[in-house]
Amino acid sequence: MNRFEGPGSHPAQIRYLDGDIQVLSPGNFVVCAVTEERIPVDELKYWSVARQEAYVDVNASYEAEKKAGSTPA
Repeated sequence: MNRFEGPGSHPAQIRYLDGDIQVLSPGNFVVCAVTEERIPVDELKYWSVARQEAYVDVNASYEAEKKAGSTPA
């Protein structure tokens, strides 16, 4: 069993701020908006304030920016 499984495993509700996050409802993880991978809250490093989305890594963040039209293809 991995650390996200089990009876206490549930997603956190988070408000993404500039350089910080605000936990609205505690949980073990958030879900990447691009890959749908689970990201442990304590390992969360990439997100979009404008879209209020979390990303598993810099590549997923870049893909979301491209889809949103914020970066050149």
